[in-house]
Amino acid sequence: MMATLEHTNFTVRDPKASAAWMQKVFDWKTRWEGPAIAGGYTVHVGSTHTYLALYAPNDPKSSGESSYDVLGGLNHVGVLVEDIDATEEEVRKAGFEPHNHADYEPGRRFYFRDDNGIEFEVVQYD
Repeated sequence: MMATLEHTNFTVRDPKASAAWMQKVFDWKTRWEGPAIAGGYTVHVGSTHTYLALYAPNDPKSSGESSYDVLGGLNHVGVLVEDIDATEEEVRKAGFEPHNHADYEPGRRFYFRDDNGIEFEVVQYD
């Protein structure tokens, strides 16, 4: 039986603001939001079956480290889309700069960093 990734949880400065741009760019919906551990706040944003849990503690701090150099670091989040060109336009409208465009199996892709420094890889299968 194959397993499916259900969610990923990571820390952001403002879960509501992050959820808002993800709703516009990826057409995702807020599934749940509310108080979380240690006096923080969480928003779950995504589709019916998968989502990102966006958590903010009372006083979030930037690590200043590259995730690619830290064991257990989150390097990027891959998002599969149907129309990569339209999605890239929405990414730009949200104020983010696409980079590292490529086209190799299984399809076209580009990357961008959000205002939390989280890197996203957007992919459209051929």
